[in-house]
Amino acid sequence: MPSLPTPDHLRRVWAALDTLPDPTAQRPWPILVSGCMMSWGCGIDGTSYGMERALDLLRGLDNLRWVPVCPEHMAFGTPRRMPDLHDGDGHAALDGHARFLFDDGQDGTAGIIAAAAEALTLAQREGVVLAVLTDMSAACGTQVISLGARSDSPRRFQRGMGVMAATLDRAGIPVMSQRDHRTMQRLLSRLRPEHSVDPAALDHHEHPWTVATFGG
Repeated sequence: MPSLPTPDHLRRVWAALDTLPDPTAQRPWPILVSGCMMSWGCGIDGTSYGMERALDLLRGLDNLRWVPVCPEHMAFGTPRRMPDLHDGDGHAALDGHARFLFDDGQDGTAGIIAAAAEALTLAQREGVVLAVLTDMSAACGTQVISLGARSDSPRRFQRGMGVMAATLDRAGIPVMSQRDHRTMQRLLSRLRPEHSVDPAALDHHEHPWTVATFGG
């Protein structure tokens, strides 16, 4: 099955991985990461959704430094209602064309945009070289997010970014998701030069579900 075209934002991640100086214990790479992947109980239900397992291959490395953030928690606290993007993705929301709505209809667009700007300030202050974010999220998604409420039947999806991911992307910070397994292998090979890259690993746009959903 053919894959969808490689998104430009992933090409920017690859370029960064090709040009960044080697990370060391003395000068580790600062990497922004969604808080749920750091075991933060920042999900809508106060859990991490079990997302910490997504980064098992990167645990215990002394040449990277995680910079965790959760814009939804920053803006709305935890627990909270389920938010999704309506009428477009995070870039559209930043341009005033899409809305970040909770499942009870409350509009959180202004709040999530402000929290995304705060997260960008954190990333810039910490000298972040790239971000690994939780896909499907209306805040952190980088490849695929819901189009409208995920409780709709049938659930609809769109290719695109969440609000924080779009904010970082516009500021020149390379973003990827935990489902970009091919790119994750490239990242791991820079952090652990002895690592043997898995040639079968697929990024999210190459996954059969993504291709079937959006067309090859």
